[in-house]
Amino acid sequence: MRQDEITEIVERSAKLVAEHYVFPDVAERIAAHLGDRLRAGRYADVADPAALGALVTEDLQSANRDLHLRLKHHVTALPERDEDPDEGAWADLAARHMGGVARVERLAGNVGLLDLRPFLLPPQLGGAAVTAALGLLAGTDALLLDLRGNLGGSPDMTALVCGWFFAEPVHLHTMYNRAGAGRQYWSAAHLPVPGYQPDKPVYVLTGPDTFSGGEELAYDLQQLGRATVVGERTRGGAHPRTGFRAHPHLELTVPVARPVHAATGTNWEGTGVAPDVETPAAGARDTAYRMALESLLAADPQRPTADEARAALAGLA
Repeated sequence: MRQDEITEIVERSAKLVAEHYVFPDVAERIAAHLGDRLRAGRYADVADPAALGALVTEDLQSANRDLHLRLKHHVTALPERDEDPDEGAWADLAARHMGGVARVERLAGNVGLLDLRPFLLPPQLGGAAVTAALGLLAGTDALLLDLRGNLGGSPDMTALVCGWFFAEPVHLHTMYNRAGAGRQYWSAAHLPVPGYQPDKPVYVLTGPDTFSGGEELAYDLQQLGRATVVGERTRGGAHPRTGFRAHPHLELTVPVARPVHAATGTNWEGTGVAPDVETPAAGARDTAYRMALESLLAADPQRPTADEARAALAGLA
């Protein structure tokens, strides 16, 4: 890359952060830091856009470790106009990943398993698939919601899924923009399938790859007392971001809002979602499955699926 090209990218990135980042005071510090690093020769003679993106991202995140604030490299050239998110890319993901439903299964003992990944897609793209999966699982007695491979996505899809777990609409969080204006998010008031009864235990599986929207879903269900989180602490990215084209192969992603959760008055930014039951992510499914089976048998040792549940427990042991 030419030095004049590098200078233009870094200066544009600093300007966009200063204008759009959700915390204006932090934005000014980050923009000034990028300028200082540019003048000090930090980005001189960088060989390619990917290397530049990595260096600038490190400096962007130096102020407060905001993982959504980055200069992201794309192998495929970006459109010439700013697009965030790229509707075509989301539609392609929905088509290739069954609307974000990786797995839906009835486990022995009448325990449901729902694996949502790689993203919680916008309801207009993934809503039909997710709702169909919820309908299939409505008759199970306990649920494992696997978010270990969920990398984020739409808060509207989170609200849709949460609507299945609560009999009445529940205030999830308020999203505040840079100017302080807020938009409330509530769990969906109605779904065209039976809801999941409030006495049925729910276990959310998390790991170090769980991020952004996946974290929000885990956090909502945990903090509202509807689920037990099992696994490892999540990555800790709460701020929704907007993308700007800084180069044909570099997208500057800038967080433009922050959620304030109705139950806690804060969010999971920088801290992640702490599990209620900490266990290696690779073994979280078996741990949660054992907990579900034990809970069902303790509640009703003579339930119709009791023998099946006992056999499954023996297999896990």
